[in-house]
Amino acid sequence: MNILKQIQKKIKLRQYELSKHAVDQSIIRQITISELEEALITKAEVIEDYPEDKYGSSCLILGFTNILRPLHVLCSYPSRPLLKIITVYEPNPNMWINFKIRRK
Repeated sequence: MNILKQIQKKIKLRQYELSKHAVDQSIIRQITISELEEALITKAEVIEDYPEDKYGSSCLILGFTNILRPLHVLCSYPSRPLLKIITVYEPNPNMWINFKIRRK
């Protein structure tokens, strides 16, 4: 099973937690838990992978809510009992090409 499928399984089973940073950012950016779940389950793809990150392996996922709001979700690898959502935000189109590739 690939990493995205494993992440989606944890989201569907509600086997995840949000970091304090993710909670704070979701409030500031008006991103609901429902939107977060929608974005990770529906139309999602891993756009960046950080297997050697000093804080633990993680990946950046681009997903879209049911109303097609793009969200970036940085989360831990699903190897832990609870998936950790590190941060969530709506990508700035001036900084991303198709919300997938960082502009240089």
